Amino acid sequence: MEKKIKIGVVGLGGRGMSVLKDVILPMGEADVTAVCDLYHDRCEDAVKIIKEANGNDPKMFLDYNELLLEKELDAVYIATSWQTHIEIAIASMNAGIAVASDVSGAFSIDECWELVKTQQRTNVPCMLMENCCYGRDEMMVMNMVKQGVFGEVIHCGGGYHHDLREEIAFGRENRHYRLDNYMHRNCENYPTHEIGPIAQILNINRGNSMLTLTSTASKSAGLHQFIADKKPDDKELKEWNFAQGDVVTTVIKCAGGQTIILTLDTTLPRAYSRGFKVQGTKAMYMEDNRSLFIDGVHNKYDSVWKEQFNNVDEYREEYDHAIWKSFLQEGVKGGHDGMDWLEFKAFFDALKNNKPMPIDIYDMASWLVISVLSEQSIALGGQPVNIPDFTNGKWMTRK
Repeated sequence: MEKKIKIGVVGLGGRGMSVLKDVILPMGEADVTAVCDLYHDRCEDAVKIIKEANGNDPKMFLDYNELLLEKELDAVYIATSWQTHIEIAIASMNAGIAVASDVSGAFSIDECWELVKTQQRTNVPCMLMENCCYGRDEMMVMNMVKQGVFGEVIHCGGGYHHDLREEIAFGRENRHYRLDNYMHRNCENYPTHEIGPIAQILNINRGNSMLTLTSTASKSAGLHQFIADKKPDDKELKEWNFAQGDVVTTVIKCAGGQTIILTLDTTLPRAYSRGFKVQGTKAMYMEDNRSLFIDGVHNKYDSVWKEQFNNVDEYREEYDHAIWKSFLQEGVKGGHDGMDWLEFKAFFDALKNNKPMPIDIYDMASWLVISVLSEQSIALGGQPVNIPDFTNGKWMTRK
């Protein structure tokens, strides 16, 4: 019988608990031997769920430093507040424990460099758990790009278009970290859903590199209006001047000449979208209407194509990624339409078989650093900011 990975879960809010219940426990690749959260009731709830699932009785911790003293742990999954992801990942690698870190944005350039240097020194595996890299459409488009359907890719777009007003405004009640960030920071605060699939398509850190960015933020008005309408008795928030702009637009220039536009849009009423867009010399993909436009197949003046938005499924049989073809045959499982399942399957596979992490430390640092760089650019009136090369030039030859 194959030995199971012994994993600890640090952070048992909505994200941590959903991954525990819907992915880690049913997947059966790991035994959860320890859980940790600042709140005791969350730990108790997690222990109960684990016991009911497989009879295991994990240890409970309120301090992640104590959890990392557990000698039997092989890995930790980090799903804590944004500002603690990197510090816990660094501490875990220093303890010799592999890291699966959920997504966020960085708070300083220095912490990103320390993250990279810690992994280089310890050689402990670390993966950023960016589930959108495993989306079916994202992987299909990536497959089409690799097969040359798009020709040379010139421009990409991504967004986190998600109405989070209620989650943010009721952050105190729900013990959620987003509120503090929106009160005090103005930046592209959640860049990895946007940049992750694009970075894979453009071979960032593997033959290509992000060079500079500029960011501009709109005024902040959405949260003020929502709180006035839905939470009028909260005097503090009603009068608070939120730092976070309602819409933040970031433009990135790459060493290969490509451009990227990222858009954060989370405090105005809207439908959900990740705004994924890829434009090449031979084709274009747009997520918002789920359309592929292929040169020579579709005509720009063809009203039929315009009426046939949502034509992606016509290309599934030929271009669905092999991972998704297999996944569909097995039966799609896990949260976020199966993306969570695939990312953890990839993490466990790499860890068990001593393979490189598919989203590695250089990806993690270069994607997370976008937050703090956008904060700087916004504060400087939209001036360009250099993006650090965490590979120290190795991006030119890395595979």
